[in-house]
Amino acid sequence: MLELLFCSILTILPDFLFRRYVQGKRIGQEINLFSVWFELRWGITACAILTISLITTIFYYHPATTSVANYFRTVTILPEKGGRVSDVQVINNQMVKAGDVLFRLGDTSQRTAVATSQARIKEVEALQAVAATDLAAAEAGIDQVEASLKQANDDLARNLELKDRGSSAVRQTEIDRLQNLVGQREAQLDAAKASKAAVETNIGVLIPAQRASAIAALEQAEAELAKTIVYAGVTGRVEQFSLQVGDYVNPILRPAGLLIPDEFTERDRFAAGFSQLTANVIKPGMYAEMGCLSKPFTIIPMVVVGIQSVIPSGQMRPTDALRDPQDIGRPGTITVFLEPVYEGQAADILPGSTCLANAYTNNHEKLADPDLGTGEWLFLHMVDTVGIVHALLLRIQMLMLPVQNLVFSGH
Repeated sequence: MLELLFCSILTILPDFLFRRYVQGKRIGQEINLFSVWFELRWGITACAILTISLITTIFYYHPATTSVANYFRTVTILPEKGGRVSDVQVINNQMVKAGDVLFRLGDTSQRTAVATSQARIKEVEALQAVAATDLAAAEAGIDQVEASLKQANDDLARNLELKDRGSSAVRQTEIDRLQNLVGQREAQLDAAKASKAAVETNIGVLIPAQRASAIAALEQAEAELAKTIVYAGVTGRVEQFSLQVGDYVNPILRPAGLLIPDEFTERDRFAAGFSQLTANVIKPGMYAEMGCLSKPFTIIPMVVVGIQSVIPSGQMRPTDALRDPQDIGRPGTITVFLEPVYEGQAADILPGSTCLANAYTNNHEKLADPDLGTGEWLFLHMVDTVGIVHALLLRIQMLMLPVQNLVFSGH
């Protein structure tokens, strides 16, 4: 409307003045509702062309958007496994610090598993003590068999010596018996040494492996027990938290609530969605202005600090069907990142606020070029000048925004 009024002053008004004071035609007489188009056709036509050209120029070189917001991160409060709530430590809207306990799940089975694992470790330690006793017994058995073998060898050697001397006191049957006894004692010694080796293997290999397995089972049981306690991962405020003792929570289907981090790393950075037509116009370093619903009657100077390298509407995921380009519902916008020119100006804007923004093309450096042609010089001057109209429109929008929302929309 503002553009139409401005253009009508330059086109329709001069045409009317010419008809009135040069041709003597008066409103209500020669110029009426039925003849106004015929009488002022040149001015009306010029006004339409100039208005369309002006609006196109303004919105192309000084793009505007109503989709501006500063996004913030939320952390879903979820347990690592499902369970029934046994204890709740916080309430909704409460500030918590990282590491604070939020709630606990029922842990009877997990505590039983921990106790079982601890008992298994004690059992292995008892086996180790028994194995040490068995080792001592095996060593004593070896000593006993070695002594019996020595005695049998001595008896056999004495009898063989007497036989060699030709003594009639030695019989062959006694020598055979002693030789068999020596072989028996040697076999018993081998068995005792094998028994000792088996005990040493139990002490050095089997029992340590059993102990390590029992310790691993205990650690696993303690890890499962730790999963029944849900902690705050970051410092922030608990929201949408209405857990009661006895409620069932599940990491997939039943979250417990949300945690809003207290610190926003990008609190002063706003994301704006501009039309794809402005892709060649918006550049990093462009100046912009922004106004938000949560801070009415205020215009904040901004600057473009970055442009997303892709358009969201082209995003795709692998599926079992080929994607047809005609299935794209609407053209996506160019995501532009804005930051305040002066630090702290947007600090009191609530995260998630809906805002309006204008970006302004600045041709100051091009106009300083001495080789610039006259026609291009005039055009660039005109582009920079009409930015004032867009800035005025933004201020009118911010002035009317509370009236529009509180009075006409009924909110």
